[in-house]
Amino acid sequence: MAYRPTARTEATRLAHRERLLDAARQLLAEGGYQAASISALARRAGVATGSVYNHFASKQELLAAVFRHVAGHELDAVREAVRARSSAGEQLRALVEVFSYRALHSPRTAWALLAEPVDPLVEEERLTYRRGYHLLAETVIVAGITSGELPPQNAQLSAAAVIGAVGEALLGPLSPVGARTDPEPVVESITELCLRAVGAKSA
Repeated sequence: MAYRPTARTEATRLAHRERLLDAARQLLAEGGYQAASISALARRAGVATGSVYNHFASKQELLAAVFRHVAGHELDAVREAVRARSSAGEQLRALVEVFSYRALHSPRTAWALLAEPVDPLVEEERLTYRRGYHLLAETVIVAGITSGELPPQNAQLSAAAVIGAVGEALLGPLSPVGARTDPEPVVESITELCLRAVGAKSA
């Protein structure tokens, strides 16, 4: 007879999995992917090292799951901020500002999401994460062109350029070896650049 987990054993399994994910998120925020060794994860989660593999086939699979969760949470926060604004210019400003401020307030996590060398499984999640921002920016730009607020342009290319500019501009301030700077002038400069790039009013 095949073993069927009871509700209690399934709840325990899910609780252990969530503890591992929580531990990985904490370690990611503290020291990036290098800090998230299997032994460190197990120790932080309070489980046996071998039990990690009862939930994830590899460290890479676990980190991919963590990336998916953390990146999804960040993207949702930016989407919510964009939806709260009306005009294309206001929406684009919200996209850039919320993304940038959240990144600068959690620099180690943001560095891991944006730039830290990762395994292929995590890189796949990173590409999905970027596409989500590209699509969000493209949707805003298309709406602005349609309403006449923004000049005619290739919305797909403009969106990719805006998201690329934000990510590239943040690399210095986010770098683990860089000096921390005041976020406000950094974010304002990036925002103004992006608004000018698509022809939006900065006011």
